[in-house]
Amino acid sequence: MRSPRLAALELKRFGRGRLPRAAVVAIVLLPLLYGALYLWSFWDPYGRLDRIPVALVNEDKGATAEGEKVTAGDEIARNLRDSDVFDWHEVSAAEAREGVEKGSYYLSLTMPEDFSSRVSSSSGDSPETGALQVRTNDANNYIVGQVSRTVFAEVRTAASTKASRSFLDRIFISFSDLHEATEKAAKGADDLKGGIGDAKEGSKNLADGLTSAKDNTGKLTGGLTRLTEAAGTLESGGRQVAEGTRTLSDRINGYHERISPYLKDPGKPVEDISQALRDRLTEQAAAAPAAATRTKEAADELTRVHTERCAADAAEPDPVCPALERARTALGGAVETTRSAGEAAQENAASLKSIDSSLAGLRERVEGLAERGPDLEKELATEVERINALSNGAQAVSRGLTELHTGLSGARTGSTEIDSGVARLKQGAGDLDGGLFKLVDGSADLAGGLHDGAAKIPDYDEKDRDRRTEVMADPVKLASTTLNQAANYGTGFAPYFIPLSLWVGAMVAYMIIQPMNRRALAAGASAWRIALAGWLPVLAIGLVQVGALMAVLHWSLGLQLEHAAGTVGFLALAIGCFAAIIQWLNARFGAAGRILVLAVLMLQLTSAGGTYPVQTSPGFFNAIHPFLPMTYVVEALRRLISGGGLDPVWQASVVLLAFTAGALALTALTARRKQVWSFDRLHPELSL
Repeated sequence: MRSPRLAALELKRFGRGRLPRAAVVAIVLLPLLYGALYLWSFWDPYGRLDRIPVALVNEDKGATAEGEKVTAGDEIARNLRDSDVFDWHEVSAAEAREGVEKGSYYLSLTMPEDFSSRVSSSSGDSPETGALQVRTNDANNYIVGQVSRTVFAEVRTAASTKASRSFLDRIFISFSDLHEATEKAAKGADDLKGGIGDAKEGSKNLADGLTSAKDNTGKLTGGLTRLTEAAGTLESGGRQVAEGTRTLSDRINGYHERISPYLKDPGKPVEDISQALRDRLTEQAAAAPAAATRTKEAADELTRVHTERCAADAAEPDPVCPALERARTALGGAVETTRSAGEAAQENAASLKSIDSSLAGLRERVEGLAERGPDLEKELATEVERINALSNGAQAVSRGLTELHTGLSGARTGSTEIDSGVARLKQGAGDLDGGLFKLVDGSADLAGGLHDGAAKIPDYDEKDRDRRTEVMADPVKLASTTLNQAANYGTGFAPYFIPLSLWVGAMVAYMIIQPMNRRALAAGASAWRIALAGWLPVLAIGLVQVGALMAVLHWSLGLQLEHAAGTVGFLALAIGCFAAIIQWLNARFGAAGRILVLAVLMLQLTSAGGTYPVQTSPGFFNAIHPFLPMTYVVEALRRLISGGGLDPVWQASVVLLAFTAGALALTALTARRKQVWSFDRLHPELSL
């Protein structure tokens, strides 16, 4: 009996009762549990994030920057509430913390009270970064935490971009102000250059003038030196003249004081002199005889006393005798003198008439002189005043000459200092002229540099400033281009779950269908015929599974296939490969083969790269990755469902055909061995 007929007979066996038919239907629909239900459960989870309750805590108090109110926290909270990401609940910090811990909220987002001040601090002296505080609890759900990190990274980027735009806008405005200020500075530098040129010409004239002034101050110093010497000589001469006139004035004033009374009444002095002389001579003439008599009497009395006390026969001489002797001798001389004076007085009295006659003649001559010069005393007083004025003038001249000499000495010292100062000024003017020469060149360079700088400093208008601010705030745009983009999460995972469901369907099918037909084994049929007879029924069921699964995925879930016919045809090839492998494991290892089927399924699920790239898995899974059929099925289905080059499909087809042929060959080899009965076959150690 041929293999197709044997397969048909095997399937017909399940049509004899209600339970067998239900079993076949269950086997056909079983892949829907793995494929359709799994994909349906998370077909588009990112499209339903707005159902996830999360806590929003806005403690931001706002800030003021550049005179404007900044409420970054309120703005972010408003944008989040308007978005379709998460179900936001504005609560307090305590409620958010408790909710995350208990699972009422999957996570919390907190904007601290200084959030706005930190965000706007870029324009101040101490810029700081603002921190959005995210709190998650992996005990609630690990995937939500991962999703939140992605979402909040975008929120942080948006907030940072806005803050950067504000900061950069101020920078560009500062550029415009700097451009304007630099232009003004350049204009000022031009004016400075012209002014310095004029100053350069003036400094040259100043240097020339100071050279001439230096020569003249030298001459002035020499002239003042000679004047000072001459003034010294004048001062000495003036001092001598002043001293001479002062001596002359003193003498004249003395003479004037003595002569003046005689000039006022010339006769009276002569009369007074003659009368005094007359009276004196008369007194002397009258007193002289009496004086002579008294002197004579005293001499006699002294002689008597001396005789009495100093006699030669005295017993003891008196100690005063020597003194008495000397007194007696002296008094004798006095007697002689008084006598002579008396005689002289008599003679003078005789001559008095002659003296009176002479004085009378003198008075007559003086009176004659007074008559001849009545203004003599007045003229003499006038001349004395002139002499005094001359003396005073000489003193003033002397003082003036002294002051002149002192002033000329000071002037000479000052002229010397002026000469030295002019010399220094001359040198300084030369240095100034040289410095201004360099300054002229420097001011030209400065003006040119400022003009060049003003040309290089940008001056943006508002439109250009906004455009540049936007670019610099977010300079790198992610130009994301997705080739063969999957419509949703379920579409991306379909290449992984479809082969999983088909493997499970084939595995369960071989739980009710014998991997090798016992009749054929007993009848000694060909090994290949036995292998095919056990493979074809499961292949037929698998094709029905493929049709049912793809119909539900397409029309119920909305799975779009880039290559629908190719996908169905490739899945037919895949179910044939899976059925052949599972058949051989069951045929070769019997009851243990069912466990091996599960083990192979697990190895394929972990190494096929259906969720994460296989490169992220440990080395063991990378090692077995190329040697398992599901690896190629997953890769080919990605291209058939989402699109792309079909080279992986053709490669997978070849690999699956090779696995199918190899598995059938091994099953045939097992069938040949099974045709020989042994004690182990009659009494197996394990039976399932």
